[in-house]
Amino acid sequence: MRTEQQIKSKMNELTVQKKRLADRIAGLQPGQEHQRAALSQQLERLDDMILMLEWVLNAPTGSYHM
Repeated sequence: MRTEQQIKSKMNELTVQKKRLADRIAGLQPGQEHQRAALSQQLERLDDMILMLEWVLNAPTGSYHM
């Protein structure tokens, strides 16, 4: 199991990657739709990974069964 600090560090790393990727997408020319689609898929995967790590940090406590 990773520590909270390790998870936060990974989230920060992924957030930086997300920002760089968004900048690359914004800089593409109109004729580069194939590249835009591929980068958008990568961006979506980064979003998913960040959300998963946020869930790990804020995992519910207690029991779901009462």
